[in-house]
Amino acid sequence: MDQFSSMFVLALNYATPIIIASLGGLYSERSGIVNIGIEGIMLVGAFVAAAFVPIFENQFGSATPWMAIFLATVAGGIYSLIHAYISIDLGGNQTVSGTALNMLSVGVTVYFCQIIFHQQRTQAFRNGFIKQTIPVLSDIPILGKLFFTRIYPTFFIALFIVFLTWFVVSKTRFGLRLRACGEHPSAVDSMGVSVRKIRYIGVILSGLLSGLAGGIMVLTQSTQFTAFSIHGVGFIAIAALIFGQWHPIGVLGAGFFFGFSQIFSIYSADFALLKSVPKEFFNMLPYLLTIIAILLFSRKSVGPKAAGQPYDISKR
Repeated sequence: MDQFSSMFVLALNYATPIIIASLGGLYSERSGIVNIGIEGIMLVGAFVAAAFVPIFENQFGSATPWMAIFLATVAGGIYSLIHAYISIDLGGNQTVSGTALNMLSVGVTVYFCQIIFHQQRTQAFRNGFIKQTIPVLSDIPILGKLFFTRIYPTFFIALFIVFLTWFVVSKTRFGLRLRACGEHPSAVDSMGVSVRKIRYIGVILSGLLSGLAGGIMVLTQSTQFTAFSIHGVGFIAIAALIFGQWHPIGVLGAGFFFGFSQIFSIYSADFALLKSVPKEFFNMLPYLLTIIAILLFSRKSVGPKAAGQPYDISKR
């Protein structure tokens, strides 16, 4: 039971940035804009958070990581404007634009690392997020050990965003318009609602959440930023979005699934039957499962009909 609870808690921690970034993709794709650039936006958010902490941790103490992920969120939103402008105003290919964001982010972050820290990575920091045990709640039988013992507080941020996203997308006027823009943008336009405005909001929300995910990831799983800090998690988040059928609760389950696959390599040596299997196999397992999930569910998945298609008002 102790080993299982340790694996479960660690899976929750690893799943947190996947869930948040995937929810960011949900806002963008529900509005009709495919955002392949989640990986790059996460990288920018991770850099901003990891650069802020070592510079200001002596001034702000324990508040530093919270301020850092706020700035990472803002940076992600600003960076996503590039994708929004190309995809919405210029009508450019959304896949190419997202790929360009991914490539640009590596060069930009390493460049600023060189300027600020005189090396191709940030300075190591001490004040990242700390695992916490929540009093009273941790004493609940079974659940207390799984959800409230030695867990990063950022997991509860992810849970809050999941249920907030469900409410916004399913129960509000904005959510209805967002979903309609991804399905029938011409119908939305005929009702006097600006498709351009809704899609901009969708992409910016995607950038905000992806930047937040990148900041959380680097402050919970690393001690400094490098160009490899995100290592494909943005693409895993896109797979979780497809796997979760573009629904917040589905994304929550898919995120946990991929989070568990990431930590499995850490515990693989503890199982007698798996000791003879090369560890490299378990290191590639998250990405292998991503490919398998896409192969199994891409044909059955029904995403927003207008996703990836620039809206031309003249064709209404």
